Amino acid sequence: MLFQMKPRFLPTFTFTVCALAFYLISISCTNFFYPLLKTTPFLDTFSTNNKIRDPPQATATADSRTNLSHLVFGLVGSEQAWHHRKAYIESWWRPNGTRGYLFLDKAPSPGLLPWPETSPPYRVSDDLKELLNKSEIRAQRMVHGIMEVLREVDYENFRWLVMGDDDSIFFVDNMVDVLATYDHTKYYYLGGNSEFILSNYLFSFNQAFGGGGIILSYPLAKALARDMENCLRRYVFLNSADNTTRACIADIGANLSPQKGNHQIDFRGDISGLLLSHPLSPLLSLHHFDMVEPIFPGTDRFESTRLLMKAAAADQSRMLQQTICHHRQSNWSFSISWGYSAQIFERIMPRSYLQMPVETFKPWVRTPRPPNYLFNTRKPSRDPCEAPHAFFFESVEKKTESDEILTSYSRAWPRDLPACSSSGNHSADYIQRIQVFSPANKRTQVDRCECCEIVGVDSIKAEIKFRECMTDEIIA
Repeated sequence: MLFQMKPRFLPTFTFTVCALAFYLISISCTNFFYPLLKTTPFLDTFSTNNKIRDPPQATATADSRTNLSHLVFGLVGSEQAWHHRKAYIESWWRPNGTRGYLFLDKAPSPGLLPWPETSPPYRVSDDLKELLNKSEIRAQRMVHGIMEVLREVDYENFRWLVMGDDDSIFFVDNMVDVLATYDHTKYYYLGGNSEFILSNYLFSFNQAFGGGGIILSYPLAKALARDMENCLRRYVFLNSADNTTRACIADIGANLSPQKGNHQIDFRGDISGLLLSHPLSPLLSLHHFDMVEPIFPGTDRFESTRLLMKAAAADQSRMLQQTICHHRQSNWSFSISWGYSAQIFERIMPRSYLQMPVETFKPWVRTPRPPNYLFNTRKPSRDPCEAPHAFFFESVEKKTESDEILTSYSRAWPRDLPACSSSGNHSADYIQRIQVFSPANKRTQVDRCECCEIVGVDSIKAEIKFRECMTDEIIA
């Protein structure tokens, strides 16, 4: 259950060895990791002709602002998994808006036909067994998908290639806004690390993890596609798609530009602690929803995804952005993760503390000891002055008369704790709903978070209004 994780004790040395052994075995068979590097000598380079065309003269001017039509998506998945994973992709895919392809490992079975217009058009991946002289080509199939996308698409206005998995959830409006800040005529390789330190250590701290999205500018994607078969032969001993992609790109001369909004989600269990304290960066992607608990109480994974995207449809620029304000009369702290959740703490807490995620989640696999994550965390607490009252997103409404968006968050469960005595015994148990009014306009400022005011507290609800922070305002 959300926010009900119990602290775990450090495993013994014997358990540590077993856990790491389990990890090494599991990554060889899971759909989410690939085996470790083998120290096989490099193979000779072969010359090939991948028939990658140069784009015709674009109809849009080179300095026009990037928009959704400039992005092409390449999603790689399995026919077997698509039966239940298509709901993730369809939650963000926009027929006649987004463009790209889903590459399956084999032709769809009759149960998937006729192919719906709500899904990306599909293609069947090339068979690489003969090319690479090996039977296990799943990792290489994903990398080769980059070339296969370029082989399919109309190059007109093509600026960015976004590769993902069949369970990647992309926030395309935010992606467009972030990519608009980069020069698409240069060689750019964008994406996010794994949140789990061991994953980065075993594969690379310099790679984008593909489930969270690998984003390539068109010139880099074209250069990679032209050298694709050579590079796959050069790194045939690598059985990690993401690491192979990194290696091929490094040989072209480009390196990763990390994005804090791309999330691999290498966790297990309840990830609400992470989503409640998102970095000050636009949310670009989420992944591995099959491996974590539903993010909203009382829903399944697909219902949770649809509910999250309902908020995203109203305002992606504020999705999961954390806003904090204080009710001084009651000594309460409010923390809002827009479009997802709200919390009340019964004492005044500074932003420096509340921005650290609560470790409600577990690492991808158990490890001997911390650190496990690329960010600082705090442990869940049952201290009445530390434990929050939890509220989750329920509805969104556009208020045209006031040019605002109203999001409502309802109490998830009773806190079942006494009031915080050190701050005056001001219990928030009676609050059942939090209503948040935010500006209807897209937020473009990312150097500083928004601030808020508690504009009303009555017998059942609290009302909060977002605003830009004042010049010298301190959130503490």
